[in-house]
Amino acid sequence: MEDGLDVYHRPYDETRPLVCLDEASKQLIREVIEPIPAEPGQPERFDYEYTRHGTANRFMISEPRRGWRAVHVTDRRTAVDFAEVIRWLVEEVHEEAEKVIVVMDNLNTHKLASLYEAFPPEQARRIAERLEIHHTPKHGSWLNMAEIELSVLSRQCLARRLETRKELEREVAAWEEERNERGVKTQWRFTTADARIKLRRLYPVL
Repeated sequence: MEDGLDVYHRPYDETRPLVCLDEASKQLIREVIEPIPAEPGQPERFDYEYTRHGTANRFMISEPRRGWRAVHVTDRRTAVDFAEVIRWLVEEVHEEAEKVIVVMDNLNTHKLASLYEAFPPEQARRIAERLEIHHTPKHGSWLNMAEIELSVLSRQCLARRLETRKELEREVAAWEEERNERGVKTQWRFTTADARIKLRRLYPVL
């Protein structure tokens, strides 16, 4: 926990961008009965019946100090899917950076080994050498600022039924573009000093 908190309070350095990464699934829902459109004095109405239409995964890539985020929608969240997101970050988004500092949780696919499942060893090693990874502790995923962005995305954009991956991608892209144009940043105020006071029960008693 303290390792991650210290990373958040480092001075901004564009040669070592801070990236928070997280992922979440979205249930795709198909309506059984066509919703009744909204009209004056009456909101849009949906029938309680629906059919499940599979799921899609959303990778949230957030740079809280830059006020930028990107959402990659995939069919699954395999090691190869994760590796491709990391490759894109290192080789395309931040190809000039010395290191890309990544904060993420301990999901079993969030490992450097995933790079070797997706790419030739030489390329996997080149990508790995450009990374500085910081994992949030078990049960401490709230320390990942990408979770804040996922929560905002869910509330502002996805709190309704979507049927297909294409529809999900279209909605997410519109949300991402608008939020990036405004340059919305995350102001993280919780520090290591705060943790030692508010979470002192988690520290050993000497």
